[in-house]
Amino acid sequence: MSSSAPHVDEERWDRNRARAAFARFAEVRADRSLDSGPDNAGVSEYDRLRNDLVVAHLNLVRYLAVKFANRGEALDDLIQVGTVGLLKAIDRFDLDRGVEFTTYATPTIVGEIKRYFRDKGWAVKVPRRLQELNLAVNRALEKLTVKLGHSLTVAELASHLGASEEDILEAQELGQAYNLLSLDTELNGEGDKKSQTLADYVGQNDAGLELLEDRANLERAFQVLTGRERVILYLRFYESVSQTEIAKRLNVSQMHVSRLQQKALEKLKNFLQEK
Repeated sequence: MSSSAPHVDEERWDRNRARAAFARFAEVRADRSLDSGPDNAGVSEYDRLRNDLVVAHLNLVRYLAVKFANRGEALDDLIQVGTVGLLKAIDRFDLDRGVEFTTYATPTIVGEIKRYFRDKGWAVKVPRRLQELNLAVNRALEKLTVKLGHSLTVAELASHLGASEEDILEAQELGQAYNLLSLDTELNGEGDKKSQTLADYVGQNDAGLELLEDRANLERAFQVLTGRERVILYLRFYESVSQTEIAKRLNVSQMHVSRLQQKALEKLKNFLQEK
């Protein structure tokens, strides 16, 4: 191990120091690929140099992560994700390319953070190919709808994106799995004193559903009634028509309507009790 190998300290690394560290790192990495023994000095120096390079460029990761900090994710989480991109950039960097490491690493770090948001936004596991196609479909819809002046067909989207119609349909369908709302999502409107969550509006008993069986039984019970009895019950209990008015419509006495109504109700009661 060279005693002159650079090591991180509190001093800010300048460009020359970073290039020297990467040159030594490339040498150790090459030696490491030839010798896979776990206890050799090369592996130890490799790990130390790699760690030093990570620490030396964490400010770059933080600087890039801050740009995404207003999207609902903790900055520490974004820095951790960006560090993964930094590690990938360090492992792939080649001094012979003639570019500065920060220039090379920036797209890799940003790409890793963007991938994190893209993957995190999907509520279910969706193949990356369909995720990317779904995004492309959405972009095409926004751009071409304005340009062409009409809603695009699946065939037009498939032709524009070079995909099959089946893939377009599948991507659009799976796109519904993106960003499903949490039950804890707050739905407070303007002027609301107390915030409410989505869970406050779901999971309640449906009174109509509870009456569904009763309605079905009642429909069957109506089959035992005569036509006049059905008319009387319908007018009395569904239309809220008085017995006097029903009597006028049927040209009978109000007393007769009362007797027919009572008789019909007794029939329904007997039928339902047998069920």
